Amino acid sequence: MNIIIAGDGEVGFHLAKMLHDENHDITIVDPHEELLMMLESHTDILTITGDCTSVSVLNKAKINKADLLISVLHDEQTNLISCILGKKLGAKRTIARINNTEYLSPGIKEIFRNQGVDELVCPESIAADEIIALLKQTAATEIYNFSHGRLSLFLIKLEDNAPVVNKTLNDIANEFPILDFRAVAIHRASQTIIPGGDDRFMANDLAYVITKPDGIATLIKLCGKQRIDIKDILIVGGGRIGRKTTKRLEKNHNIKLVEKDKERSKWLANDLERALIINGDARDIELLQDEGIDSTDAFIAVTDNSETNILTCLHAMKLGVKRTIALVENIDYIDISQNIGINTIINKKLITASYIARFTMHAKVVSIKCLSGIDAEVMEFVVKPNSGVTKKPIKKLNMPKGAIIGGVVRGKNSYIAVGDFQILENDKVVVFALPKAIHKVDKLFN
Repeated sequence: MNIIIAGDGEVGFHLAKMLHDENHDITIVDPHEELLMMLESHTDILTITGDCTSVSVLNKAKINKADLLISVLHDEQTNLISCILGKKLGAKRTIARINNTEYLSPGIKEIFRNQGVDELVCPESIAADEIIALLKQTAATEIYNFSHGRLSLFLIKLEDNAPVVNKTLNDIANEFPILDFRAVAIHRASQTIIPGGDDRFMANDLAYVITKPDGIATLIKLCGKQRIDIKDILIVGGGRIGRKTTKRLEKNHNIKLVEKDKERSKWLANDLERALIINGDARDIELLQDEGIDSTDAFIAVTDNSETNILTCLHAMKLGVKRTIALVENIDYIDISQNIGINTIINKKLITASYIARFTMHAKVVSIKCLSGIDAEVMEFVVKPNSGVTKKPIKKLNMPKGAIIGGVVRGKNSYIAVGDFQILENDKVVVFALPKAIHKVDKLFN
């Protein structure tokens, strides 16, 4: 595809690199010349310095030949204007990053669609959704639901005492002949393994598992985890993510929200109904102790500063908090953060990429999840009539190296993928894939 990305920093650059690796022709428009020169020195992506709401700049980027225009600047008005202009100038499809969740209501989305904005993505809203899902399933480091929860992806860190440690996948299959879950990847020592029957689980492995709802309890037990009931939550950072998360949780949880800025604290106190707003610096250990950190079930750090979020989560763990979630915007920090024990990392670049990536596929993709900490994606395909995957049972499919089928949703039923299973048209199929395999998987399902 010919894709134009309008950005003003890291989200645009991350998207450009990711989509370029998947063999798309990328042009990036950005007002910062120095940043573009740095990008050009590392890739062969075409760059244009300028304002993406300028008709001459869009024409220079050959907007009339664009299959997709993605506008992900921090300013939502700029994104909306560039998409409206881009569509009028010939772009086939447009996607705008927004901050205002009111725009996501069906009626307002339709207004924007009529103006030329095909899709809206709000990273902060998706981040709040992820945080809430993780508080419901406290055993998982990362979780993503497919087809309304008929299948789920769980990332679980294996403890030393986990019953699966030192067992192969074949050993587990023998113990549980009817499996309601399947390991699709193991991340160990910064390496990602697509496991075969003889691969053995080890302590501290990060295991990526596709599971049916019936398999969740057994999966958690085998991984040596216990369910934690979350009642008392301390959130650090009253920005968009902190506010959205608090607003959705405050009716059923006891929430304290720590915000450094005095004026923002006053505004939040008026905006939120039940949460207690504390004006202060969460790096102050004494403040955390005064606010009862030792009796807190979950600690969520979502300030604009990754280092603050990591540091405060580490303090919270030291003070006995069972569940920690940190917003980490620097992708290079994710692996380190997971290794030092922070339960879950949220990253807006990956969230945005997850939403947008499905619009670049030729096969019909319902959802994509770009995973934290590893360079891999999990995709949910709708099987087209006569596509390659309908021709043979799973074990006889020529799946590309670096890809594995985890499960299948058929109507209201879900199935874990086993060798003899035959995929049919209109099935929804969940596939784990490393970057080198994504293009081939797309072909298989097209």
